[in-house]
Amino acid sequence: MLLKCLVENNAVSDDFKTEHGLSLYIETKNHRLLFDTGASSLFTENAIKLNVNLGDVDTLVLSHGHYDHGGGIKAFLNLNDKADIYLRKGAMDKHYSEQTDGSFKRIGLDESLSDNKRFIYSDDRVQIDDELSLFSNVQGNLFLPSGNESLFALDQDMMIRDDFNHEQNLVIQEAGKRILIAGCAHRGIVNIMNHMRAIGLEEPDIVIGGFHLYARSTDRTEPIDFVEALGAELMKTKSVFYTCHCTGIKAYNELKSIMGDRIHYLATGQIVETNIKGD
Repeated sequence: MLLKCLVENNAVSDDFKTEHGLSLYIETKNHRLLFDTGASSLFTENAIKLNVNLGDVDTLVLSHGHYDHGGGIKAFLNLNDKADIYLRKGAMDKHYSEQTDGSFKRIGLDESLSDNKRFIYSDDRVQIDDELSLFSNVQGNLFLPSGNESLFALDQDMMIRDDFNHEQNLVIQEAGKRILIAGCAHRGIVNIMNHMRAIGLEEPDIVIGGFHLYARSTDRTEPIDFVEALGAELMKTKSVFYTCHCTGIKAYNELKSIMGDRIHYLATGQIVETNIKGD
């Protein structure tokens, strides 16, 4: 598997522009796929610098219905006329973030695109093919991000707490190994991994994505004891982690001190090549 980080909050060098968002380009044996599109068209600029032809992408997976992961959908549609686009039911609903002054900021996707014929609205589980699958409807309350408390959805003119039913996760199976890719892990990365096992998928060898340990709207990082406990829990698995975006640098540094070479930061412009071989 070859992964190129097109957009993330930080960059490996000044050659790449950054934004609060996430977009990953991934090549597998059978696919050229895009996971999320960042907050704007910026991912298209960085794709050129990383020698990625977005017109060749055959599959786009949107992790959830927030602009920093799907704000670039329209830009992608203008560059690519063939890719299937998978998003969870509810991803195009109205989503908001409560600000420190009590106001609500719109953080959803462009609703004018919701009827696009290339959109495939996912159920709880989708088997795309032998290599790619999606799962959602994650249950469990372990290590839930406190930043979720400031995130809402509009339901019949009533602002309700977001239940993140619009969040989905991608599993890549290659040479007998598994790679789990989560966008923001709003349902908690531990719960997501537990749910993966509960639906009959083996523990992932590699986990990629944000852990939502930093809330941008309130500029808060999870308490150190929370992060320490999470790191200890993740160390009980066999997985190697590449984290980014909403994990936040402060929380990442704490996780790194606990997990060592089991965790790495994934920044804009970074290329990760995994030589995964079967047992």
